[in-house]
Amino acid sequence: MDPHLDPKKTARLLQRLREQMDELPPKLKAAAKYVIDNPGDFGLDTVRTSARKTGIGANGFVRLANHLGYDTFEAFRAPFRAALTTTHEADLGQDWLDRMQDEGPAGKLQAAAARNQLNITSRSLRLMTAERTQAIVDTLTAARRSYVTATRSSYALAYYFHYVGRMALPGLELVPRHMCAALDDLLDIGPEDCLIALTFAPYSAGTIQALRLAGARGASVILISDSEVIAPGIRTDHVLAVAANSLHPFGAIGGAMAVLECLLTHLIDAGGDDALRRIEAYDALRQDSGAYWSGPRLPRIRS
Repeated sequence: MDPHLDPKKTARLLQRLREQMDELPPKLKAAAKYVIDNPGDFGLDTVRTSARKTGIGANGFVRLANHLGYDTFEAFRAPFRAALTTTHEADLGQDWLDRMQDEGPAGKLQAAAARNQLNITSRSLRLMTAERTQAIVDTLTAARRSYVTATRSSYALAYYFHYVGRMALPGLELVPRHMCAALDDLLDIGPEDCLIALTFAPYSAGTIQALRLAGARGASVILISDSEVIAPGIRTDHVLAVAANSLHPFGAIGGAMAVLECLLTHLIDAGGDDALRRIEAYDALRQDSGAYWSGPRLPRIRS
């Protein structure tokens, strides 16, 4: 993921500025206060415009960026700008696709690929109705244990869903674990449990076996796939059908990824304060263990 598009990065930067306000020299403190009070304008304006609005001087904003570890003002402003453009992307239209299509063979192919991704994402989310989503969330939160399974390329989707989802659902397990088959990790599945399975044509034999076992044991079954009917002998309680057509020989997973992101949003919301506390605990543990890279802290700049 592009770090500039991290939705939490702007919030973290603002928090850092608040915490360091008392230590900053006067000009940097004034620049920091402007950024804190006007993050939207700061994201849109050039350094000269911000300087003109505040009377601080362009160098003050550049020095603030350096103080926070950024090599340039633009690198410092980028997360604020990205937060604005991603929030209002739908208002910008799709003229950019028409322009891109006229930029030679690469532009034509990129425009076609981009349109395809937009189409499959829109269709997948349209099929993910609020009623269907709420029923799935209720099933997951009521289950004793929830399992998510997939194989090959779909396994990446299952891994991500488990990585984030376990913070909202502590009982969420990813199968198969290690190098075994999914069936090996589902020996104890029963009526109080739930299985989420992701599979796309050509459908995985291992995932189909897991679906059949879960159904036979009376577990709730949630299928996320490009078809509601993937093989005989499968009983499903909930199905999220996603579009997967692509311009290359493999099925596209963009629509499925969008559906999973929305489902995670619902699960974290349903988890309430407990989910937020677990997320904060995970983050604190990673920070304490040095899981995240951070550059050397630059010396404080004095004016």
